[in-house]
Amino acid sequence: MHKKNYLQLCAGILAGNLSIALGVAGFIVPNSIIMGGSTGISLVLDHIFGVDLATSVFILNMLLFILGAGVLGRKFALTTIASSILYPALLALFQRIPGIQSLTGNELLAAIFAGLLMGVGIGLIVRQGASTGGTDILAMVLNKYTHLSVALLLYVVDFIVLGMQTFFSQPEQILYGILSLLITTGVMNQVVLLGQAQLQLIIISERFEVLRDRLLRELDAGVSMLYMETGLAKEQQKAILCVIPQRKLYAANALIQQVDPGAFTMISRVKEVRGRGFSLDRVPAVPQEPASREN
Repeated sequence: MHKKNYLQLCAGILAGNLSIALGVAGFIVPNSIIMGGSTGISLVLDHIFGVDLATSVFILNMLLFILGAGVLGRKFALTTIASSILYPALLALFQRIPGIQSLTGNELLAAIFAGLLMGVGIGLIVRQGASTGGTDILAMVLNKYTHLSVALLLYVVDFIVLGMQTFFSQPEQILYGILSLLITTGVMNQVVLLGQAQLQLIIISERFEVLRDRLLRELDAGVSMLYMETGLAKEQQKAILCVIPQRKLYAANALIQQVDPGAFTMISRVKEVRGRGFSLDRVPAVPQEPASREN
């Protein structure tokens, strides 16, 4: 692995686990809000047996890690071991910070901020191609034998863990726990896609050559030509396929209107684009020399 990529991987996993641990230690535990995962199971054990939360999380993570490494193989183990150790260690550290448990006594605020912090943390880890460990491992093991989707199995496991906590939680704590889980999921998805979402433009115009050249030169946009046939007249025509970041949409629309106000433009959002110019370095556009004019 390239040194820069390795540092990015380590930074992402560390920052992600810091964010998750802060959300749990500062907002979930002090306000007795229910949650899923290995932390949720540990909250149950803490309530019944008085087991230290961080210690319980560490033991559970290690047991699940051993299960996952044995069933899913070496590659899985390498992407999971860091979070399996880091998270309980950081959780124990945060719980010892004076005043961490008195950040807010408002359960709604606690649920919101816990969801935000955990969503950001999980998203940062997933962006690195790593796993948060815990009950994620159980879902992946079950997926191997049941062939049900990992997402579905994660929901099933989480709701079982949430259900275990309902026996000793107040109704409001249960509702806040569900709210926190929904926020976590939504924020995680946004963080995973952050900076990767793009806009796709399909432009149909008789002045496609001028549009193509100006999009390449003025917007530094990736452009491809599509060959198509009109539906009514059955005429052969060319269309422009262009993928741009959202910040360039206004400039692209202005350029299209300037060149051909009657151009037919379709704009759609794409979640991720990979390849030359996006996940790989762009090939610089070669400026075209103006055609010589005969006197």
